Amino acid sequence: MSFDYDLFVIGGGSGGVRAARVAAGETGAKVALAEEDRYGGTCVIRGCVPKKLMVFASEYSGMVEDAQAYGWDIQAGDFSWDAFKGKLHAELDRLEGIYRNLLKNSGVESFDQRAKLVDAHTVELNDGTRKTAKHILIATGGRPTVPNFPGSDLAITSNEIFHLEKLPESILIVGGGYIASEFAGIMNGLGVKTTQFYRGAQILRGFDDEARGLVSEEMCQNGIDVRLGTNVLEMRKEGDKIWVKATNGEERLFDVVMYATGRVANADDLGLENIGIERGRKGQIIVDEYSQTGVPSVYAIGDVTDRVNLTPVAIREGMAFVETVFKGNPTKVDHELIPTAIFTQPEFGTVGLSEEEAAEQEPIEVYATSFKPMQQSFAGRAARVLMKLIVSQKTRKVLGCHIVAPGAGEMIQLAGIAVKMGATKEDFDRTVAVHPTMSEELVTLKTPVRTA
Repeated sequence: MSFDYDLFVIGGGSGGVRAARVAAGETGAKVALAEEDRYGGTCVIRGCVPKKLMVFASEYSGMVEDAQAYGWDIQAGDFSWDAFKGKLHAELDRLEGIYRNLLKNSGVESFDQRAKLVDAHTVELNDGTRKTAKHILIATGGRPTVPNFPGSDLAITSNEIFHLEKLPESILIVGGGYIASEFAGIMNGLGVKTTQFYRGAQILRGFDDEARGLVSEEMCQNGIDVRLGTNVLEMRKEGDKIWVKATNGEERLFDVVMYATGRVANADDLGLENIGIERGRKGQIIVDEYSQTGVPSVYAIGDVTDRVNLTPVAIREGMAFVETVFKGNPTKVDHELIPTAIFTQPEFGTVGLSEEEAAEQEPIEVYATSFKPMQQSFAGRAARVLMKLIVSQKTRKVLGCHIVAPGAGEMIQLAGIAVKMGATKEDFDRTVAVHPTMSEELVTLKTPVRTA
């Protein structure tokens, strides 16, 4: 049977675009891709890229004071949201253009419309056109959700935060994950009176307890009103503001309420049920270790599979898919020991196991130090940093590395190589310190602070 295409990709985010262009460019496959919204997906258009630019913008507020402490005679002016927003959106347009060109130059045919599956080898576009393909790859990503409660329609999500008409005077951010915690830091840094509600006992659930405790403490020191064990009961419009009633009975008014309490897979109305593709409890597409669904011709990668929802992981999954299907080299995606950075303020970088996870598995030693870094302490700021290694007593391998510090993301990328290679504590010890740096502490930790 002959098909219109060798591969049809649904979704033009980082994972889908990479798979499409590598399949077309490196294996000569005939490839098409459909995207109903903007190319670049969550990461480029409404996630990591604009968020990181907002983090940069928000960090300048503290730099003026630091510069003054170092002898510079400079004064802070006001932050212009309009000026920044204009540049931000121009940059996102530029990046989207790059994504479109990458596809075009690789010979991928693109359709700017929604696509869904009709059968194991056929997709239907919004205009009714049907296309056949030997293989279909679903890379439709995920989206933020807001739970249902009285007034929940008044909340915005991370999708809308980049498009605010003007910077609010006050904001309530609901959630305790990395998206909520990052935006609390951003808004606070931009001069917005920021409150964060989280129903749990501590933010950043699932991460190392000591590290997330320090992040939370420093966020409070920076002026964010972090309310733990607190959730929203109901909201309503009151003039220009939003009236919020909390579970502790408190009632307050905010200009904007942003929810970052969870994301779901974009797998509805794709025709999956008709062809027998299984979905999980949270709506995600169930795949095997080669990203193949129960229908052999259909694969899925990225956030829609809800494995490890990070952009570089989706890209890896896309590459492994091409290796497996188009290069005849079956490749599983390695989801072990993925380094990651959380751009809270302070920044948090982590790879491997938390102290709590490691202690449940085997006897461990914990090496840690917390101190005020030279640059900030000279400027009279009290921000503390944390360097922490979790070590197996038996194998001496470093099972986890956790860094809370300015530039933690840059540091964890490099520490991640060592941990991924299976470095031992003694390998770290044998490495000569780079002085004076914060990260030198990772190779000078002599005695464990505790064992577990």
